[in-house]
Amino acid sequence: MLPRAWCPRGGTRPVGSAHADRDPSRQVRALLRAYYRLGHLVRELMKFGVVGGFAYVVDIVLFNVVLHATDKPLTSKTISTVVATTVSYAGNRTWTFRRRSKSTVRREYALFFLLNGVGLLIALTCLWISHYLLGFTSTLADNIAANVIGLGLGTAFRFWSYRRWVFPELLPEAAADAPRPAEAPRPAEQPSTTDGSVSADRPQH
Repeated sequence: MLPRAWCPRGGTRPVGSAHADRDPSRQVRALLRAYYRLGHLVRELMKFGVVGGFAYVVDIVLFNVVLHATDKPLTSKTISTVVATTVSYAGNRTWTFRRRSKSTVRREYALFFLLNGVGLLIALTCLWISHYLLGFTSTLADNIAANVIGLGLGTAFRFWSYRRWVFPELLPEAAADAPRPAEAPRPAEQPSTTDGSVSADRPQH
């Protein structure tokens, strides 16, 4: 027999009955939902990195090709940036965030381009602080500030802002793919007698 414990309502109940009130399946479902969300975030982050790397290569290659053909660096960089941003948008829309909700292409592209510009501004700000405010004027310092710290912070901002504003909501079919634990089998009901009590014996034939 379990020892009796004080109950707030004036009665007593067996010690350890509070643990019985908890549903273990709820904790399992909560852990599975957290695992699914983390896995989904990691997959999106990896795809985002692949798309961003490909767009970066497009930017560098196209910049040098146009620069070699026109000898106009500003024009070349403008063209390469626009094309690379378009490639990045298409890749993220059709692959990275394909399971998220979509709106009109015009709205998404304008917002995507704007947020990409904010990410570029973050990188330029890091370079300005390092070069002009802190006085690190070497080529190595400029590359670390712009292409390591600035690029890292700008990329993190792009990933967060794209998920929040450009492709904000998870589609229902993607959320339905989350694993669900199997329900525990219910105990078999015992036959009852005519007076309502439960009989421990099997019914006679």
